Amino acid sequence: MDWATRVARAELSAALPRRWAHTRGVARRAADLGRILGDDAELLKAAATLHDVGYAPRLAATGFHPLDGARFLRDEHGADERLVRLVANHSCALLEAEERGLRESLEAEFPLLEEPLLVDALVYCDMTTTPDGDPTTARERVAEILCRYGADSIVGRFIRRASPEIFAAVERVDAALAGQPR
Repeated sequence: MDWATRVARAELSAALPRRWAHTRGVARRAADLGRILGDDAELLKAAATLHDVGYAPRLAATGFHPLDGARFLRDEHGADERLVRLVANHSCALLEAEERGLRESLEAEFPLLEEPLLVDALVYCDMTTTPDGDPTTARERVAEILCRYGADSIVGRFIRRASPEIFAAVERVDAALAGQPR
């Protein structure tokens, strides 16, 4: 976890302080999910901490942050394959990749993990955290994204398409949390 925090801080804190605040909030959410993830709790925390590293200006090769971040983690840090695949595919990224004409590249380089609870948990952490790092609901987060980017933008089109799966992932994580003793 310390490594992930150092990397994310180095890439985001000065260049994109609001993105860094969001990242810290997503990581805090991930820490709360350890009880439902068992051995994958640390992996989720690292993925949550690094999920938006591809927004860093020096890393933005394609302009699609999940792909840029995953390539950076793989190529410059030799990061764990599962971690890199989580970052590459976080929060329904395949749908946005499709909007950008990058789906084939994303799927070829970083196939989606076949670990539904882990994938859902990262969606949950990201999509229940505001840009300023505060907790929110997934519905409020989707509305905020639509407002910020505009409904007809690439991100707006993507988030409208992805919202049913985002909401379903959040519901599945909420159900898993409800089934676990606190």
